Amino acid sequence: MQSSQASKTSEATHMVHHQPFLQTGSYSSSPFQVLNSNVCADNSSQGAQVLQARNGQFFTLESLPANDSVTNDSPSAVSISSSRSPFSSQCSQSHMSDVHHSSDNTYGSPLSGSSGVDDGSELRNVLRELESKLMDESDIDDISSCSVNNVVPQLHFSTRGSQLVQMAHNLDLKQLLLASAEAVSNADVFTAEGLMNVLEQRVSVSGEPIQRLSAYMLEGLRARLLSSGSIIYKKLKCNEPTGPELMSYMHVLYHICPYYKFAYMSANVVIGEAMENENRIHLIDFCIAQGSQWVSFIQALAHRPGGPPYIRVTGVDDSQSVHARGGGLDLVGQRLSKVAASYGVPFEFNGAAISGYEVQLENLRVQHGEALAVNFPYMLHHMPDESVNTMNHRDRLLRLVKSLSPKVVTLVEQESNTNTAPFFPRFCETLDYYTAMFESIDAARPRDDKQRISAEEHCVARDIVNIIACEGADRVERHELFGKWRLRLAMAGFIQRPLNFSVGNAIRDMLKDYSPNYRLVDRDGALYLGWKNRALATCSAWR
Repeated sequence: MQSSQASKTSEATHMVHHQPFLQTGSYSSSPFQVLNSNVCADNSSQGAQVLQARNGQFFTLESLPANDSVTNDSPSAVSISSSRSPFSSQCSQSHMSDVHHSSDNTYGSPLSGSSGVDDGSELRNVLRELESKLMDESDIDDISSCSVNNVVPQLHFSTRGSQLVQMAHNLDLKQLLLASAEAVSNADVFTAEGLMNVLEQRVSVSGEPIQRLSAYMLEGLRARLLSSGSIIYKKLKCNEPTGPELMSYMHVLYHICPYYKFAYMSANVVIGEAMENENRIHLIDFCIAQGSQWVSFIQALAHRPGGPPYIRVTGVDDSQSVHARGGGLDLVGQRLSKVAASYGVPFEFNGAAISGYEVQLENLRVQHGEALAVNFPYMLHHMPDESVNTMNHRDRLLRLVKSLSPKVVTLVEQESNTNTAPFFPRFCETLDYYTAMFESIDAARPRDDKQRISAEEHCVARDIVNIIACEGADRVERHELFGKWRLRLAMAGFIQRPLNFSVGNAIRDMLKDYSPNYRLVDRDGALYLGWKNRALATCSAWR
């Protein structure tokens, strides 16, 4: 790379990394999608804070009992890790020589469309271990001979529910969660309620990462057990935070976790390099939020030799974002216009206040003679695909973007497999994924930190509950692995654009401010950001 290009990339990187979070409305789009609040059919049900049970009791996250005793939660007891992790030694020695490896790295990282639960063998081993405590050898042999088609076998907890509930106090939290989920999957209400009553006494929103995660997964299991069909999730009674409160929660996560900065920085470096010699640039951001990502981008282009280019930004964001932002997209336009004016950058803003699946060509106002860049930051997984709707908005939107002949498209997504997976494998994938995420959050803030508790509750918990409790169109958290995204983009006519070393270097420089347990791997033409051995997000570029 030429020295002038390296200098500009370094300057842009510095601006992105050190750009302050705008206090008056700088909400950045979350990888956990707080802004997508159309979680289920009942639009008033958007959190995981109060759930009414059949007996009239209310379970609240705030009132869940804390338990100071440390449970023996052995990660190895329920590991669903895959040997195909991009963070495994055989995959990443050339990339990971400077990373501190940990002996407790048990997270799986499925690749190329393979699931974190693979063929279910690891899960079957876990559940058979639990079942063996209740059965003799002949019973275990009967279960081993069950026919399975990538689905965990039914363990008939209903016939042994009382025994399992009696033994529940001897199980660790992950075993309890798995057993409860299996009982819910089998519609074994007696066993499920018994196990969840035990689970409830051991979770805590201010405890260890697994205790906090268990609190939210328990809410999801209760919601699923107490609801069915179209009324799923409607029993969750939520108190929405106000706009300023919500932005403060996001402000906390923005600084203690690198997931937002990973999305911002990687996309900005890719787009900046692709647009290096363009005089008219059109940026289409399909999750504009507060527009904070483009502040540093505008600042970097202001210093381009020969003068800044003309920049036009089209921001797509549904009406639900008004709540967090405190106003419509015109606020984003005004904010970015002021930044551009202060740096002498010609600028224009176009707001499209609609959901991504509603976007049509006329909403984007593409003009002849401009170089087009399209940004998909943690949002495509909300688009319903062929498994939800015959319209298949996920692929329709990709084909629409491809028809615009963009110079570059950036995609950042969570590396998880929850789209078409059946309930129980999906539950296990969610447990594996968010165990890593909660541990990464735990490394940055004290466990009794009230801001962290609120941030997890309002910015992460609702997604967990949605994945567990909802089905059909009500389930909007539908993540796919990078391998599946690669297939979708290829079918839409895209060609993957290799990432320059400057992108990875920018992210590695940013990660120096975080725990050494964060890892970055360059594989399959994409960047994988992970915690220990579990990949959590990917970034890729297309044209």
